[in-house]
Amino acid sequence: MSSASLDRPADATPAAAPAAARRPIRIGLVAGGLGAYWPQFPDLLPQLRRSAARVAERMRAIGGPGTAVEVVDAGFISDAQEGADAAARLRAADCDLIVCFLTTYMTATMVTPIAQRADAPVLLINLQPSPSMDHDSFDTGQWLAYCGACPLPEMANTFLRCGIPFRSVSGHLEDERAWTRIERWVRAAGVRAALRRGRHGLMGHLYPGMLDVSTDLTLVTANLGGHVEVLEFDDLRVRLPEGDSAEVAAKVAEAREVFEVDASVVDDDFRWGARIAVGLDRLVADFGLDSLAYYHRGLEGELHERLGAGMILGASLLTARGVPAAGEYELRTSLAMLIMDRLGGGGSFTELQALDFDRGHVEMGHDGPAHLAISATRPLLRGLGVYHGKRGWGVSVEFDVTHGPVTTFGVIQRRDGRFALLASEGEVVDGPHLAIGNTTSRVDFGRDPGEWTDEWSATGVSHHWALGTGHRAAEIRAVADLMGLEFVQV
Repeated sequence: MSSASLDRPADATPAAAPAAARRPIRIGLVAGGLGAYWPQFPDLLPQLRRSAARVAERMRAIGGPGTAVEVVDAGFISDAQEGADAAARLRAADCDLIVCFLTTYMTATMVTPIAQRADAPVLLINLQPSPSMDHDSFDTGQWLAYCGACPLPEMANTFLRCGIPFRSVSGHLEDERAWTRIERWVRAAGVRAALRRGRHGLMGHLYPGMLDVSTDLTLVTANLGGHVEVLEFDDLRVRLPEGDSAEVAAKVAEAREVFEVDASVVDDDFRWGARIAVGLDRLVADFGLDSLAYYHRGLEGELHERLGAGMILGASLLTARGVPAAGEYELRTSLAMLIMDRLGGGGSFTELQALDFDRGHVEMGHDGPAHLAISATRPLLRGLGVYHGKRGWGVSVEFDVTHGPVTTFGVIQRRDGRFALLASEGEVVDGPHLAIGNTTSRVDFGRDPGEWTDEWSATGVSHHWALGTGHRAAEIRAVADLMGLEFVQV
């Protein structure tokens, strides 16, 4: 499920502008079995080919709005040479994930070359035709169609001895539990691909004193792949339209459709935010950005201070389109928001705000940009004469995340330079909220909020992260596995 297909209440924000077209998740599929069986049991291979066709059909059905899946089918292999030929085809196809369907017994020499040469993570699946055999009527040939589990330990042993990460899913062809696990790996592969090919904007400078926010840019490429584009606020300044342009009027109209506009909003500030929103659209298009982190302090109301203060409207609209934008120069959080968005959970810029020990809730959110697609109701645009801890004034976004299961998710930078993915599952619940132009949600983690806060903080996460809808820890764990990263769950 993509951000475009998030389940939202009927009174939630209207859909923002559609996200830019994304490269489909490219799945390489190869099925196989031991060729020695075919002359012995003539009916076996046709049955296994039908099973392979069904797997390809279900793989293609995993895609949805904004998350297309393309299947590169390398066919059915019966020996090691055919496996090597399939490996060459799949490597040339530049796949994001290779799925090897073990239809019956097959040797490790048939699959290992694929895993070694394909330059993509490999998932082994063992899906027998039905939940169980008809033991009274089956002969040897019919049993062999259910024998995909037989080679799985052989594959695992070989992969581990060859230094190939091992993962598998076992079940039957129409086993929804198995397909849920398979879909999890497919979507994780899509996240890995988005990060490896991603272009991440970093505009402005570090919020003074925030040592936790500082990110070594080389480590982004080392851990996740992709490219960090270092930008100046002048790159935004030169892309601003005139205040009376049709583009600005259209952006104001779009904002009025998406937001409830509070009486505190000053028209000049609203139009300034709309001008910056148009400029941000141009910036993202010109630099091909998939995410953006920004901050600028400024002085005494000068232009760059006004640019930094006017970002919230446009950054929120960008985030709702699947181009997450995070304030305070928080690059790792904009990356966490990108991952959460691609998993279908939205992902809003978040930090701790307060603990409610009477109700057992952790209150979290942020001033600044938010993921409008996961708002519980129509988001509010509020005018602020002062931004706490920051210079400037303007319009800000206020809402509560959709009530129900949620996941907090952060990207940690360890002392040795390695990244880790951190998740914790809770539930957004009802309760009182401050009306101060911040996104604020009450999260119940089913435990003492002080204890949760201590354990969460002790992981080494920075003071920002992404808050997304749904329980996503298993999906995030799969992303970490495919990327060779540590996974931590609180």
